[in-house]
Amino acid sequence: MTSPPLHWLRGEKTPLYLAPQAGVSESPFRRLCRRFGADVVVSEFVSAAGIVMNSRRSRDYLRFDEEERPIGIQIFGADPAMMADAAAFVAEVYAPDFIDINFGCPVKKVVKRNGGSGCLRDLELVRRIVRAVDDATPLPTTVKIRSGFDEKTRDPVRIGLVCQEAGAQAICLHPRTRADMYSGEARWEEIAALVEAVEIPVIGNGDVRTGGDARRMRDETGCAAIMIARGSHGYPWIFREARAALDGKPIPPPPSVEERFRVCLEHARNAIRFERNPERAIIDFRKHLGWYTKGLPDGRRLRTELFQSETLEDVERLLERYLEEQRALDQAPLTGVS
Repeated sequence: MTSPPLHWLRGEKTPLYLAPQAGVSESPFRRLCRRFGADVVVSEFVSAAGIVMNSRRSRDYLRFDEEERPIGIQIFGADPAMMADAAAFVAEVYAPDFIDINFGCPVKKVVKRNGGSGCLRDLELVRRIVRAVDDATPLPTTVKIRSGFDEKTRDPVRIGLVCQEAGAQAICLHPRTRADMYSGEARWEEIAALVEAVEIPVIGNGDVRTGGDARRMRDETGCAAIMIARGSHGYPWIFREARAALDGKPIPPPPSVEERFRVCLEHARNAIRFERNPERAIIDFRKHLGWYTKGLPDGRRLRTELFQSETLEDVERLLERYLEEQRALDQAPLTGVS
């Protein structure tokens, strides 16, 4: 007997999602976050036009391992017919657990083509896109939205109702507008209002930086699931901490520097294996190196050196040297103390 669609949203526990993030939520990172407690992962957002036109880069974004399930493939675009064709192809060839539509990306190059949060300027277009995608595939259709394009159009409840009526089976809200980008505070009260207004599950997203934040979001909004984005950067342990907080258990201590570096190198090795071009892979991985070393003593110097690394061996050498230097400092005798 097969499980019903989106069955993880109907259980007793609050699922944790890894958010779709361009250049971040690639397969190696998704697998890592799954291991640390993410219940559901979503791909980087993929252009519907790129899928339909058989772009090799777009097809690369669609790859995933069976161990990543449940996984959604997120697509974006402003042409309902093309979005439908892309969804049908993804469903038939890659068979993810659901198709997610991106109505939230605020990046200029996406918005100027009316994709991502650009669609929120025209809710009739949003309706047509959701309906076209839902009709094109037997997989569940979910959506990720912002609260509006700007303050003038800010109305997450109306957007959510449009998506629900058009066939969306779950909706994720990041309660900022496109104009907000990532500034200010996410208005969690808008997540609560959406929960009250719609019949489908609502996934909360925005400003979840700690395990305690995840529990607070659930308790304050009543959302069915929590999606974590920037809080996971260089810190997949956030899922372990969030699960403990949601389950009312003690939050585990943060990882040691040694564990940070061990997981960082594991992530780097998997990223190199996953990427077709190893040289390009290590350059792309530099942003992760910055996140993994954030907040460490003398971390700025270490990051400056890591950002110049060109091979995995360079990274391994720099991280080991840093650990040796820190061990030496820890063992140095105190002086000048009476």
